[in-house]
Amino acid sequence: MTGIGPDQAHEALRAAEDARRRVADELGLPRAYWWGMAAGWLVLGAIGELGFVWLTSLATLAFGAGHSYVAARLLDGRRRTPGVRVSREVAGRRIPFVVIGMLLGMVAVTIGLAFAIDADGADHPAIWAAVIVACVVGLGGPEIFRTLCRWVGV
Repeated sequence: MTGIGPDQAHEALRAAEDARRRVADELGLPRAYWWGMAAGWLVLGAIGELGFVWLTSLATLAFGAGHSYVAARLLDGRRRTPGVRVSREVAGRRIPFVVIGMLLGMVAVTIGLAFAIDADGADHPAIWAAVIVACVVGLGGPEIFRTLCRWVGV
């Protein structure tokens, strides 16, 4: 490519990077996914507070099955909005691992909070822990997800 000056080349590279960023912003999971996750977390916390092991186990399995069904369609990160559909290669294959890691982190935080709240002597520690984690996920899920994706290079 002859006849292109350094300024033109720099501007073309900047335009390409801006376009890549706009496409990357379209990747992820829809906001409804995060609110659904938060609602499920609240339900699990409330059921866990009842103390029936069989019911808690059944609810956890149902939540896991429901999440698997929804995640099978959304977990590739290519359907956050109807605006852009990118290939799997562009979206990256690590997105499911980011979501699973985030879920495991949510479990750990919920358990830790419940123990801390229980040690403080408050009533219904499982519900309070679930409310805190659900608020974080519902309000900040997409931002946490984007940050985690950046950390793992997605």
